[in-house]
Amino acid sequence: MPIEVTPGTTDTPHAAWLVLPRLRVQNANAISSPMTWGFPSVTAFTGFMTALERKLGPDAGIRFSGIGIVCHGFEAQVTPTRQGVYTHSFALTRNPVLQDGGTAAIVEEGRVHLDITLVLEATISDALLDDDQRQACANAIAQQVAGMRIAGGSIMPPTQPTTLQTRQRRFKAKLVRQESGFEQREKQYKRLSRQWLPGFALVSRDDVLHARLADMQNNAVPDTPAPTLLDAWLDVARLNIRASLHPDTQAVEWKPDARPGWLVPMPVGFAALSELHAPGTVSGTRDPRVPFRFVESVYSIGQWISPHRLSDCTHLMWQPTYAPDTGLYRCTNTYAEHAAAAPQTETYVPLSIAD
Repeated sequence: MPIEVTPGTTDTPHAAWLVLPRLRVQNANAISSPMTWGFPSVTAFTGFMTALERKLGPDAGIRFSGIGIVCHGFEAQVTPTRQGVYTHSFALTRNPVLQDGGTAAIVEEGRVHLDITLVLEATISDALLDDDQRQACANAIAQQVAGMRIAGGSIMPPTQPTTLQTRQRRFKAKLVRQESGFEQREKQYKRLSRQWLPGFALVSRDDVLHARLADMQNNAVPDTPAPTLLDAWLDVARLNIRASLHPDTQAVEWKPDARPGWLVPMPVGFAALSELHAPGTVSGTRDPRVPFRFVESVYSIGQWISPHRLSDCTHLMWQPTYAPDTGLYRCTNTYAEHAAAAPQTETYVPLSIAD
C-alpha cells in the first residue's frame, strides 16, 4: 500500500537501505555536461532511482529518498591520438547508412564501462518488516533493475565469483533495515561498507569550493577583477604546480598545491533559464504530457573517498531537491557539512556564474 517518505528518516522500524551490489554498466554516457566528462552525472543516478520507484508502483511498499554511489571500476572507451599517450579521443561508432545509401555523420558520444554499487535510502511498509519478505522484495527489485538503464548504459549480469559465500555476500541485492540508535547504525554501516571494497564513494565538497574562493579573494592582486566562483571552480579542478624559493639554498622548488583528497569537477543539477511552460506548448520535447522549461548545467566539486572512511550512510546519500523561487534543480549531499562548516548560502556554479 502507498506509504509516506521523509528523506533522511532514521530511528524508525520502516527505515531501510536497498543495496544493489556490483552492477556492470556497459556504454554509459561519459559526457554529462558541456564542461566535464568522465563519470556520469549524479542526476543520472537520481533519475534511475525515480524510474525504479515508478516501475515498482505504489503497491510495492517501498519508497526511495536518496541514493549513494560507489564505483569499483571505470573503463573509458578512448584511444590514444597521434599527439601522444596523454591525449586521447573517444572511440566513436558510425551511425547506420541513410536512406539514399550515404554515410551519416559521426555524432560525438563518449562512452564508459562501469562497475558500481548503488545504495538507496528507503522507507518500507509494515509488510516488509519480515526478513523473508524483505529479501523477496530485494530479489524482485534486482530482476526489475536488470532490464533498466543507468546513464544510458545497459546493465549487464555481474561476473560471478568462484565461492558461494562471496557470491551471497557481495553480489546479492539486499534490503536491510536500519538499526535504531546512532552507534548501532554506525556499526551496521561499517559492516556493509567493508563489502563495497575496493571502491570509492562520490560525495559533495561544496566547502572546498567556497574555501578556495575565499582564499583567492584574500590573495587577489589589487586593481584586478575580483575572483568569482567560476575561477575557484577551475582552480580546484586542475593540478596547480607553483615555484618557490628554498629558504636555505635559494633554489627554486616546484611543488603541487595541497589537496584534501581526490577532488573532481562535476555537474550536480540544472538551473532554470525560462519559465515553466505548459505541457505540449513546446515542440520537440521528450514527453509532451509534462511541463517543460529550458535549463543549463549546474556545477560543483565532488570527492572520491573510500566508503569505509564515512561514519554514517547518510553522508553517502544524494537527494534531488527543487527550489521553486530560484528554479534550481540540484542534487545535495551532506558530507560537506560533516567535513567542515558549510556556508549558509546556496552553492552552485551555473554556466553564467552567480553567487
